[in-house]
Amino acid sequence: MAIDSGDTAWILASAALVMIMTPGVGFFYGGLVRKKNANSIIMHAFTTLALVSVIWVLWGYSLAFGPDVGGVIGSLDWIGLNNVGLEPYDAYSSTVPHQAYMIFQAMFAIITPALIVGAFAERMKFSTFILFIILWSTFVYSPIAHWVWGVGGWIRNLGALDFAGGTVVHINSGIAALAAALIIGKRKGFGRQQMLPHNVPLVVLGAVLLWFGWFGFNAGSAIAAGSLATSAFVVTNTATAVAALTWLMVSWLHKGTPSIVGACTGAVAGLVAITPASGFVNVLASLVIGFGAGIFCYLAVQYKNKKGFDDSLDVWGVHGIGGTWGAIATGLFASTAINPAGFDGLVFGNLAQMIPQLIAVAATWGYSFSVTTLILKVLNKTIGLRVKPEEEEIGLDIAIHSEEAYSES
Repeated sequence: MAIDSGDTAWILASAALVMIMTPGVGFFYGGLVRKKNANSIIMHAFTTLALVSVIWVLWGYSLAFGPDVGGVIGSLDWIGLNNVGLEPYDAYSSTVPHQAYMIFQAMFAIITPALIVGAFAERMKFSTFILFIILWSTFVYSPIAHWVWGVGGWIRNLGALDFAGGTVVHINSGIAALAAALIIGKRKGFGRQQMLPHNVPLVVLGAVLLWFGWFGFNAGSAIAAGSLATSAFVVTNTATAVAALTWLMVSWLHKGTPSIVGACTGAVAGLVAITPASGFVNVLASLVIGFGAGIFCYLAVQYKNKKGFDDSLDVWGVHGIGGTWGAIATGLFASTAINPAGFDGLVFGNLAQMIPQLIAVAATWGYSFSVTTLILKVLNKTIGLRVKPEEEEIGLDIAIHSEEAYSES
C-alpha cells in the first residue's frame, strides 16, 4: 500500500507523545523520593531514554519484530535496521514507513525499563543500573514484545488481545519491579524512618505528562489517524479520570484525608489498566476498567505495605496489578463493534477469549519474574547491586552523581 501522509503524521506525533512519558516518569518518581535522591531517579529515566534508543536501533527492534524464530524471538535479520526502510511494511505498518513504526515502538521499549526503576529507587549502583537496562531490554522486553506483537509470536497466534502493552509494558515492568524489590532488599532505615515524597508538585507534573503522553501510547497504537484512534483516545481519558477519582475517594475513606499524590497514582493506574483494552472496548467498559483499577491497585499497594517489601514507588501495585486487571478486562469487554480486527469478549458472548488473555498474563508474570531474577542475581554476584551504606545515607545525588537537585545558593 502507499504511504498515507495523515497516518504518518499521526504515528510520528504519537511517538513524540510517548517519548515525553519517560521524562514524565522521571518527574513522577523524582517527586516521590527523598530530596537527596531526586536527581538520581531522574538520571535513571533520562539514561534509559538514551540507552534503549541505541539498543533498539542496533538489535532490539530486530529481536522484537524481526522475522520469527520458533514463535519466541525475532531473528537478527534486521540488526542495525538492515531492511527496515522508508517504505511501508505490510505486516506492521501498511500506510506508514517501516521506520516510523520502528521509532514508535522504540518509545515503548524505552519507557518499560524506566518504569522498573521505581522499585529500587535510592539504592542501586549506577553502573549496575546501566548493565541491568541493557540485559533486561534484550532478554526480557524484546522476547515478550515478540510473543505478543511480532508476526509469528506464540501469544499473538493464540489470539490474545493487547492493544498497547498491558502485558508487554505494564505486567512486564511491574513483575520485574517485584523481583527487583525482593532481591535488592529494603532501603536503609525502611520501616523506621519516614520516607515521604519530597516534592508533590513534581509528582503532579509527572502524572500530567504521563496522562498527556499516554494518548500517543494508546491512540497511536491504531497506527492510523481515524475512528479507532479516536475511540482509544476517548476511553483512555475516561478510564484515567475514573481511576483517579476512585483512588482519591477510597484513600480518603481509608485514611481520612484527600491526597493529590493518591489521585495522581490512581490516574496512572487507570492509564495502565486501559492500555491493553483501549483499542477494543467502548466508553461504558472504560468506566468499569477505570473503577477496577482504582480499587485493585489501591488494595495491592496496601497489601505490599502490610507485607513490608520495599517496592519503593509501588511499581508492582500500579503497573503489575493494573496491567493484569487490564489484560483480563480486555477479555471481558472487547467488542468487534469497536475493532473488527479483534474478538468479542465474555460480556459479548465469547467466553473463549478469556483463555488466551489468562495465558498471556501467566506467561508474562512467569517469564519476567524468573529472567529478571536471574539477571539481578548474576549482577549481584559479579559487580554488586547496591551502593555502599554510607552512600545511601548521604543520598545518591551527591554520593554518585556529585549534583544536587536543589542548590542552597
